[in-house]
Amino acid sequence: MDKNSRQSLSRRSVLKGAGAAGLVGAAGITGARSAFATPALHLSTTRPGRQVSGKVTLAYLGTADQSKIWDNLFALFKEKYPDIELVAEPNPVNNWAAFFDEISTQIAGGKVPDVIQVATEGQRLFASRGLCDPINDLLERDKDEVAEYFDDVHPNLIQWDQTYNTSADGSRYYLPGDFNTMCMWCNMEVLSAAGVDAPTDDWTWDDFLAASEKIKATGAYPYSIGGGYFVHVMPFLLTNGASTLSADWTTATVNSPQAIEAATVMRTIVEKEYSPIPGGDFDFQTTVSQGKLAMFGGGRWPIIDMRNLGLVDKLKIVPWPQKAQKGSPVGWNAYPIMKGTKNKEAAWTFLKFLASKEASVYFAEQGGTIVPARKSIANSDSFLANAPEGSIKLYEALDYATPIPSPDKGNVIQTAIEDAFTQILTGAVGVEEGLNTLNDDIQSNL
Repeated sequence: MDKNSRQSLSRRSVLKGAGAAGLVGAAGITGARSAFATPALHLSTTRPGRQVSGKVTLAYLGTADQSKIWDNLFALFKEKYPDIELVAEPNPVNNWAAFFDEISTQIAGGKVPDVIQVATEGQRLFASRGLCDPINDLLERDKDEVAEYFDDVHPNLIQWDQTYNTSADGSRYYLPGDFNTMCMWCNMEVLSAAGVDAPTDDWTWDDFLAASEKIKATGAYPYSIGGGYFVHVMPFLLTNGASTLSADWTTATVNSPQAIEAATVMRTIVEKEYSPIPGGDFDFQTTVSQGKLAMFGGGRWPIIDMRNLGLVDKLKIVPWPQKAQKGSPVGWNAYPIMKGTKNKEAAWTFLKFLASKEASVYFAEQGGTIVPARKSIANSDSFLANAPEGSIKLYEALDYATPIPSPDKGNVIQTAIEDAFTQILTGAVGVEEGLNTLNDDIQSNL
């Protein structure tokens, strides 16, 4: 993670997480009943008992601040299921690639958790290595129970999970969970001081650059850019109709004319000093708290810092500025049950708890750093209270978002992308030269 982008931790993230997949109508998905009906080829020996018990170990990505929020959720689970011993182990690394490398090393050394948190960037990685246990039988067995969840989830999340995470033999490993998209967080006091109007939902790159020139003249930084795959690279690529990979994730496309144009604009942002140079001594926290930064990209994860700094009421969240189209990456959480677990029923109980409305409300109210998969929660005060104006835009971005391209060697590819774009942004390599080399690197790992 580049030093000037502390907020790029997620991916989601995801999480955090790109052309937009069309909405699936009600006729296409009727809850879990049809969407997850599967042949009885992967039946396990797990069966519901009167009272589930056992030990479940969970490995998840969590900094110190994030772990405090998670701990509250874990406490709620232990209250509800006192006979299940949940041992949660946070990994305070900087990004998903580092997290996957760390977990892979642990597994290779014989330390295999029962459940792991996996963002989109690593879901194929773990499934392709045969590390996850299929959940087809559990989805079929408990279809009436989980139908309520799927009926409350944006249909794109369900469709994307099916498209990218079903194996050739029909095995499924994940419930699509909470997610992150990318929008622009704007400090309206800084914009107003520069004579810049609030960005609209359809503002453009040209609008962004014009605003940046005015903001720079006031002595504030207009924006904070870096080489982060999810946070910086993909939003600019997608809003110009480009991506790092083809839609099926089989061909590198990061040196297309549209991608070159996007990377050129990113380099221009640094050249014109609209952003600090990536990797320098820029202190994001201090600059934001002093009102010296007008805009920064983020999903839901900046919320804790912004609340702590007392900035929530000064901020507005808007879609990313666009050139050719609206665009945002999307990455969602999933929690596979690892192969070889001795407590699959207890692990499945934990997964269903995470998908419950009770857990979603609780996590959102505690200041969770991801957007609820449940649309009923995303549209409620549990998510929208004590949050910047426009927070619902993070959920609405699912209408036009694209899954962050994450093939089997996604961790290796992510590292290559972030290294290449950091070099481009700092001027260490030219845009076309850097993207041509990167395209070859990506293709060699597909």
